[in-house]
Amino acid sequence: MTVLDFDGIAFDPVGTVDARQVPQAPTPTAQAAPPAPTSEIVRYSAAPVTDSGLGPIGELRTGLVAAHRAALGAQVALQRALWERATGTAGDHLPMTSAVAGIVAREGAFKPLARTGRTQLDRAALELLAQGAVAEVFGPGHQRDGVVQAARLAAGEPLVLTEIESIELYGGTGDGRVVARYEGAPGAAARQAAEVFALFTGMHLGLSGSTLTGATPAVSGANRGTVELVVTALDLVPRPHVAATASFAGGEPSVAVRVTVAEPAGAGVGPGQAVPSLLLNEFHMTHLARGDQAIAMGPEFAEYTGVRATRLPTGGLLLVDRVRDFDGARGTLDAASYTTEYDSPADSWYYADTANDSMPHFVYMETSLQAALLMGYYAGPTLTQPGVTLSLRNLGGTATVLRQVDLRDRTIEQASRMLSTTILPGSSLQTFDYTLSVDGEPFYAGETMFGYFSDEALANQTGLDAGRPAPSWLAENPGARVRTIDVAARRADPSAPLCSRRALTLIDRVEVVDGGGKHGAGYLHSLRAIDPDDWFFARHFHLDPVIPGSLGVESVIHAVQEWLVDAGHTAGMTDPVFRIPADIAFSWRYRGQFLPTDGTVELEAHIKELRRGPHGVTAVVEGSLWKPGLRIYEVTDLAVELVDRGA
Repeated sequence: MTVLDFDGIAFDPVGTVDARQVPQAPTPTAQAAPPAPTSEIVRYSAAPVTDSGLGPIGELRTGLVAAHRAALGAQVALQRALWERATGTAGDHLPMTSAVAGIVAREGAFKPLARTGRTQLDRAALELLAQGAVAEVFGPGHQRDGVVQAARLAAGEPLVLTEIESIELYGGTGDGRVVARYEGAPGAAARQAAEVFALFTGMHLGLSGSTLTGATPAVSGANRGTVELVVTALDLVPRPHVAATASFAGGEPSVAVRVTVAEPAGAGVGPGQAVPSLLLNEFHMTHLARGDQAIAMGPEFAEYTGVRATRLPTGGLLLVDRVRDFDGARGTLDAASYTTEYDSPADSWYYADTANDSMPHFVYMETSLQAALLMGYYAGPTLTQPGVTLSLRNLGGTATVLRQVDLRDRTIEQASRMLSTTILPGSSLQTFDYTLSVDGEPFYAGETMFGYFSDEALANQTGLDAGRPAPSWLAENPGARVRTIDVAARRADPSAPLCSRRALTLIDRVEVVDGGGKHGAGYLHSLRAIDPDDWFFARHFHLDPVIPGSLGVESVIHAVQEWLVDAGHTAGMTDPVFRIPADIAFSWRYRGQFLPTDGTVELEAHIKELRRGPHGVTAVVEGSLWKPGLRIYEVTDLAVELVDRGA
């Protein structure tokens, strides 16, 4: 176990501490509890008390209280690592193929709970859906252990659809499209087409025993024809639903239609209730990201709904799907272990937007850190301080890619452990470790520390250098000979290879000092304006917008990638690709946050080592990121591999 560092103080997640008995987390009430004495720190850890006394906790108290009031923050960064497209990887892939070959989900698109390659249905298949045989029609992914199958097409009324000519997952305006033929009431045909799309996307799997409900729109027209359904909205909150506009070939006016997935009357939908075999599923994750926290986490968390509070990211940055098991309890903050899952469909936006051969580095970080933190929050550290607004920030960690694996259409199993919790006045700290696996084989492992911080702590940041000036290397060497890589111009060429695009447009230019930097092997610098309308502010987090720390790390990677291409390291390669190398431990520290109003993000990278191998090169760098006047991110031994896949 690596000893983590918090502002210069060694912080051993399982070291000697004052291990008091953990109280049950209180149920929040409208009246806030009195503030804790400013000298009190409560540390929960799985380790036993030894004879070493309370010296370490006193040291920890002094340093942490001062530090957390000075320099906290930072984004939901998460960990790094790499993947790659190691061809020939063994293992069963999930049935996650996009409904339309070659179509890629845009960032923020609805992620179906189940996938199928079937996009046309005859009358016999529709009749099976009317009988509730959803998995028989769409495949085994549309059936889950513990989910009672009660949803049926056209329940309680005549089935008027005769054929589904096409179902397009991302058709229409991007949210989905259905074209169907019908014989019967056109309004019923429109609603039934929406029901087909709800079943097609697996919405019923989030609530066991659920049924499809919705009003039939009034439509006057021929009782035979074709209906085109263009989906306008689909979501899991407040309940899974599909909203669409239906148009008819006969010229009848278009109508709006909505179908909702409803739980059985009187059934609970909270943790362990929506689907008894899972503590939490996609329905709860979406509520935790931007919905009702009482549904997501339990009634104790009701006060956090609709206000700034700890949340998962939303949209395309929500990268954990289900909690499979949890060996812990609410109010027990010393230790817990748990297993979560994340499905990574091949049509995910980040595969299309990255310059990497496979999953980009920031997704490794995000999915592992979100999984680790999730159940630490569920255990209830914020419930020990009712009435206090606490925001979640990652503080740092270390991670290593154990093996390169293509993660397209795979389910990632995330085994995490909460190692300790330290309660501070107006904040708390938690440490975790985690291992990610596919088909039972680990491919990524790491450790991390998160903090929950009050508004006061977040407002008094002093960065990584305790408020002291920490200029970039370039600022300290104004006479250095600089050349510029115009990344924006290269990206404007759609045929330019090895270039991140669209949502992963994170840098526009890189200033290079050949032979510069701390190690004399090369230096990279980039400055980019922050646009308050940047897409990630709406995703990370709801009501608490900050740039994800993982995207800060990703921007350093992009600078290194552009340098490797510009320096000519692809010469002689028939099929050059970027990958994240295995067996190089990477670490990061965050002591601040980038807000929409911060103006700029400045980064630098010092080339530490350039390793040459038979099939390519690996660059290892150290780097930092600044908001105006404050250095707040630091990365160590961040590695980028450029290899010839054809070799």
